[in-house]
Amino acid sequence: MQPPRLRIAFAGTPEFAAVALKALIKSGQHDLIGVFTQPDRHAGRGRKLKKSAVKMLAEEQGLKVYQPPSFRNLEIVETLRSLDLDLLVVVAFGQILPASVLETPRLGCINVHGSLLPRWRGAAPIQRAIEAGDKQTGVTIMQMAEKLDSGPMYLRTPCEITLDETAGTLHDKLATLGAESLLETLTAIAEGRATLEEQDESLVTYAEKISKAEAQIDWQRPAEIIERKIRAFNPVPVTHAELFDQNIRIWEAEVLDAESLPVKNLPGDILSLSREGCDIQTGKGILRIKSLQLPGKRRVSISDFANANPELINR
Repeated sequence: MQPPRLRIAFAGTPEFAAVALKALIKSGQHDLIGVFTQPDRHAGRGRKLKKSAVKMLAEEQGLKVYQPPSFRNLEIVETLRSLDLDLLVVVAFGQILPASVLETPRLGCINVHGSLLPRWRGAAPIQRAIEAGDKQTGVTIMQMAEKLDSGPMYLRTPCEITLDETAGTLHDKLATLGAESLLETLTAIAEGRATLEEQDESLVTYAEKISKAEAQIDWQRPAEIIERKIRAFNPVPVTHAELFDQNIRIWEAEVLDAESLPVKNLPGDILSLSREGCDIQTGKGILRIKSLQLPGKRRVSISDFANANPELINR
């Protein structure tokens, strides 16, 4: 016997959200009434208006698209009420939803969040988990409340963080996991067997939004911490540092020696360059750069960089 169909609207913006929307559409288990996404933004060198990943998918599927500048607008709240929703599904929408929106659907609003709450509430849970050296993260499906990421949880699904995980690879894993967990939760809600668990406020941590200033590497820090940041900031905003008299973006690195302390070398000193890597002294240990990008150029392996700059080898 098929579970009852729910009247659902979807609110989301980036690719992470589009993965969930695609799964919802493909399942065909519920009635998707409309899609809310952020207004088109100017992007690229030409500053042309760019549609969000969610909008592009919604239009391809012939879904009604709404792009409110703010959900605090009374007109858009009335539009939402007119849809007579059972649920609003929210995935990386990019706006805080007021109580007037949270209370409109019959069963409220549910959110797909890229961490195992209550750890890493906030804007950058994927990056902060890698940066902190967490061994595990996951996705949480929760009932939304006015306070940021604080609502009771329907489902928590764990995911391992591998030693070579980047924000890009973890994003893709969690997007797929989030879509699967969302469908599982919707089925449980439709069948009337879903249960909620309150978050433990004593375990809360916050994933602050990534600032551009954070991407500057501080060579005073230990090699292990710098290496985690490089992975956490790949592919956005990408770490960078002054090397070879240029501001170079650093895409990939490995810890060559985590324990050594500098003797005659200072943090930031280039110890050597070879086709295997560019070795940098840090505040504790040695970091080997494996992939980098010169200003205005494309990303290259350290082998290609060394081949193009033989005068720098073994400097």
